[in-house]
Amino acid sequence: MGSFSIWHWLIVLAIVVLVFGTKKLKNIGSDLGGAVKGFKDGIKDGNESAAAPTSTTTAQQQVGQTPVADKTTIDVEAKNKG
Repeated sequence: MGSFSIWHWLIVLAIVVLVFGTKKLKNIGSDLGGAVKGFKDGIKDGNESAAAPTSTTTAQQQVGQTPVADKTTIDVEAKNKG
């Protein structure tokens, strides 16, 4: 009762092909494969960027300096208070 025979699966497959068509199923498969590949590439890139910090950050840490804000940066809280 819990397992399906090969005939059950063939009937289900035939109904799915009739409803969606082979072209749409092919597109769904290629889209799913592209999504998985993009996910793997994103994970790989995320691990590489986390492992290698930027050179300015390491230089500032070696010297013991704190990063200086850009001169065009506006502190919103200071502007509202004054």
